[in-house]
Amino acid sequence: MTTPSEFAALHRPGTPVVLPNAWDAASAVLIAAAGAPAVATSSAAVAWALGRPDGEHLTRDEVVAVVARIVAAVDVPVSADIEAGYGDVAATVVAVAGAGAVGVNLEDSQPDGTLYPVEQQAERVAAARAAGGEGFVVNARTDVYLRGIGEPEGRAAEVLRRAEAFAAAGASCLFVPGLLHLPTLTDLVRRSALPISVLAEPAGPSIAELTATGVVRISLGTALAEAAYGQAVAATRELFATGTMKQLQGYAGYGEVDSSFRP
Repeated sequence: MTTPSEFAALHRPGTPVVLPNAWDAASAVLIAAAGAPAVATSSAAVAWALGRPDGEHLTRDEVVAVVARIVAAVDVPVSADIEAGYGDVAATVVAVAGAGAVGVNLEDSQPDGTLYPVEQQAERVAAARAAGGEGFVVNARTDVYLRGIGEPEGRAAEVLRRAEAFAAAGASCLFVPGLLHLPTLTDLVRRSALPISVLAEPAGPSIAELTATGVVRISLGTALAEAAYGQAVAATRELFATGTMKQLQGYAGYGEVDSSFRP
């Protein structure tokens, strides 16, 4: 089993770890087989796969069960998206680490769309650090840009303030989804007390462009799940509209997919 320290070592400026996000064991196996050096879960995609919306509508036990199945199915490191911690951050980190995860994403958004005060979120990060142990990767997420918190001109300063507090609390890196403006990202990387990770978007900067900013981690979030479900919808619509299945051409066949799994 991969150790947390081995996963942590993948986070390097200049050669960031790129994480396609999985939602079940099958997606994780195929992502790893396609060359991903590690797999991260997407909270939204996991929730969708279990018939729920995003936003902590799953229980801790449901999330841990998915993580455990993914860890058992792949030989690469697995990081778990635990949203805001499912109530008890320490208990959740202990549970996913026990299932074999080597890191977590922990966000600072509250259910009402506001952010946890920085001091309170730092305490939650510290709880995750203590529960995960040495080398465990705590990717502390801040939603300042994603949720448009405050005036645009003050968001970078708020991110830096949170980076400093989360670094003191033991975070491994700072996840800043919603920010893809390359000059701003480059400046944040230079000034942040923590290494920066980002959320790539299909219409956003390329992996090479994001790498050039100095970030250490690039995630895809829900993009793969959206594409998979979108393909299912498009193929079904075509089937009933025209009776053809052209949308399904060019993909791996049964044999290729089935052979990716071990008994």
